Amino acid sequence: MSYPNVNTLWAETLIAELVAGGVDSVCVSPGSRSTPLTVACAEHPDLRVYSHLDERSSAFFALGRAKRTGKPTPLVCTSGTAAANYHPAVIEATQSGVPMLLLTADRPPELTDSGANQTIDQEKLYGDAVRWYRDMPEPEATPRKVRMLRTTVARALANTTAGDPGPVHLNCRFRKPLEPTPVPPAHPAGVPTDWADGDRLAAEGRDGPFVTTAQGAGELDDDTLAGVVSAVDAADRGLLVAGPSDGGLGVDALEALAAATGFPVLADPLSDLRFGAHVEAAPVIGGYDAYLGTDAVADWPDPAVVLRFGASPTSKPLRQYLRDADCRQFIVDPRGRWTEASFTASDLLVADPDRTARGVASGVTEPGDPEWAKRFQRAEAGHWDTVGDALTGDYWEGGVLADVARLAPDPATVFVSNSMPVRDLDRFGEPRTADRTVLGNRGASGIDGIISTALGAGSATDEPLVLVTGDLAYYHDMNGLLALARCTVDATIVLVDNDGGGIFHMLPIEDHDSFESQFRTPHGLDFEPTSELYGLDYQRVADRATFIDAFEQSVSRGGTQVLSVEFDAEDSHARRDAIQRRLVESL
Repeated sequence: MSYPNVNTLWAETLIAELVAGGVDSVCVSPGSRSTPLTVACAEHPDLRVYSHLDERSSAFFALGRAKRTGKPTPLVCTSGTAAANYHPAVIEATQSGVPMLLLTADRPPELTDSGANQTIDQEKLYGDAVRWYRDMPEPEATPRKVRMLRTTVARALANTTAGDPGPVHLNCRFRKPLEPTPVPPAHPAGVPTDWADGDRLAAEGRDGPFVTTAQGAGELDDDTLAGVVSAVDAADRGLLVAGPSDGGLGVDALEALAAATGFPVLADPLSDLRFGAHVEAAPVIGGYDAYLGTDAVADWPDPAVVLRFGASPTSKPLRQYLRDADCRQFIVDPRGRWTEASFTASDLLVADPDRTARGVASGVTEPGDPEWAKRFQRAEAGHWDTVGDALTGDYWEGGVLADVARLAPDPATVFVSNSMPVRDLDRFGEPRTADRTVLGNRGASGIDGIISTALGAGSATDEPLVLVTGDLAYYHDMNGLLALARCTVDATIVLVDNDGGGIFHMLPIEDHDSFESQFRTPHGLDFEPTSELYGLDYQRVADRATFIDAFEQSVSRGGTQVLSVEFDAEDSHARRDAIQRRLVESL
């Protein structure tokens, strides 16, 4: 095989090695310096190219696909600020442990700090937000250099999903010509057609990745596991807490652990464990945000032991309850990260969550006190009865999330924005047996890139996609709506519009004079014109009955529909407080 120039050889080899490593799609944004990589992606027969005009949206789209698939969708962009626009998504990926591979094109090294157009210092551009970084050498058609290229790409891909998954950055330098233009002579010395038989490995690669990386699963040693089992076995009262998922704790292992211990499972809506068939068998608790830390549970005894999986829970009342619990708390994290910001947990188990749960389950000899679990079950029943009664009155923001959790298709991918939507899903999303993959960006908890991340997740599955977003997050990422047509993704978008930063009503700043102008910041925007701009259907919904009808129609049809439900943020907060007061009184 021959190549018109060394840039083409380099880029095609790099992309071929990605495909050999299991990559089947990439996100590409147009630009000049990245031409060799873009052309190589476009011409590879086994690669789907998602074209994004906006690099920030592109990176969040790739983030969403990785959340849904568990593997990276590599990103390609040109030099300069294009690469800088990846940074918000890189931060979210590193904080939430999501695989990501960044291929940023760059100028030759001598142009740095020279005033050359579109040239910035891209070395270690993302700092320590990436797991691994390489500033790639300039392309050269020699066997050793090409073997280095293949090895580096294979290592980079493996590092995105290694023991601590996250972003990896390869900075790729190219000189002109950037296009696949022949450079005389037609086959310069060193191009693979001229290499000796002993160099065919560099030219052709291997059958599969050039370097195969095997990841081991961390397992506790026998003595440590026995110590955990002993602590659990001695406890009459315990909790299993599942925070936002890192993909480590499976349903079967959870069921085994819950059955062996008899402990309630407090499952975050983003844990992958609040919804599913296992809810019938395992004691999954979802309403804890409404009653923990209130007078209703003030006389409950503390748990005697807590096993925590996944990231820090969304619920502030749950985090504070665990902070104040006088007991031994085990954090199970295969990456060895600390995921408990109140700093009261006593043990960090750097081990595979699934294996740890199974190991503890197999060692426990007697379940805990059934009356302890019944306390939570009674509180749960009271909470969901109270929520059900509240849904018969005036609609409020939390009611929308309660209905989405109840009505989303089985199966479905549901993506919830930060600020109030994820908190309302936490409090009002009742556990049920439906197959739901619920996702959110809780690593850095920003409201940027929400639409793009959701559409990226939707692009990775044939399931219906439901996105619930606030108005500010919708405004922040309207560019991402372009992916509906360019990447052929359909969605039901529930737009909870309270005209500004409604979440700030939860903070003491609400009582200060600057609240309205500097925090809630009402925008007064009408989002209906996005219908014509991005080719979607837009419907304003005034009440619950209309919302339910519109939602059920939307999830059963093609295309994208935005269901805009308008609320007064202060009224919605008052409704949340009133529902909680009724619950506490009933308990």
